[in-house]
Amino acid sequence: MKNPFISNDTRAASSVLFDEPGPIAQRRIRIFNIAAVVLFALFAVYVLTVMGQKGQLEAEKWTDLFTARAWSSYYLPGLASTLSAAAVSVVTSVAFGVVFGIARLSQYRVIRWFGTVVVEFFRAVPVLIMMIFFWLFLGKYSGLPPAQLPFIAVVIGLTLYNGSVIAELLRSGVKQLPRGQGEAGLAIGLTPTQTLIRILLPQAFTAMMPSMLSQFVVILKDTALGYIISYPELLASARRIGSGDGNVLQTLILAAALFVTVNFVLTAVATGITDRLASRTSAKVTRNLIPDALDNPNPPTVQMFVLPGDRK
Repeated sequence: MKNPFISNDTRAASSVLFDEPGPIAQRRIRIFNIAAVVLFALFAVYVLTVMGQKGQLEAEKWTDLFTARAWSSYYLPGLASTLSAAAVSVVTSVAFGVVFGIARLSQYRVIRWFGTVVVEFFRAVPVLIMMIFFWLFLGKYSGLPPAQLPFIAVVIGLTLYNGSVIAELLRSGVKQLPRGQGEAGLAIGLTPTQTLIRILLPQAFTAMMPSMLSQFVVILKDTALGYIISYPELLASARRIGSGDGNVLQTLILAAALFVTVNFVLTAVATGITDRLASRTSAKVTRNLIPDALDNPNPPTVQMFVLPGDRK
């Protein structure tokens, strides 16, 4: 279903980011692609040759990866720890991003200033520094069980950084919507809060979903930083068993393959959700407008948020 809030000209302009390459450009692209494949193949042969010379291709080093002990005691528990930290961090990051994204859209200068300071500060601080800080701080002052501190520190660090990024994504998504979207909601009787929640935010979520998906993948990968503070995630588990069995390189390759697989599945699932949201958002917004307009025929004139284009 087409989005009624986006004109045909806007849709056509957004579907093409650059001119279609001509015959000469297409021939050059094919040549570059072939050259890249050849270079990659040569590099792969070189890497395998060096690994063979160093004894890294011996069957024993690779068969140890697939023993029952390795999976039951290291890989599966490490993968479970990675997924649990990532899942909790995704939920808390989205909640953080929604709250501070709305704060950054507030008409009230104090709220907008506070949201800006929080978002910009945590976007600027490296995730690893935040993890280490909260690990040490909570360990000294919180009284929490030491075994839980790495998980909590990882989740807090990932939430503060990625939540700030998501807040900026939502703010940018709302600002990129046509100004008439918010004005139409106010004109038919929706309150400013209803306009933001029912009209602007659903479209901003849908428009920014690809970028948010990329941020979710970043969250999953950044759980590996928990290795520094003794969180038993997948990378730490792989290094631990690799150090004991003398095949660290092989265990890291397997860990990388597991990360790639999980990221691929996450991308496929989120892409399907994005497509369903894109087809339903405009219909849901339209259904919600008419009842509210009939219940409240006198449109409000006070803004509780900054409409796109109000300020830079």
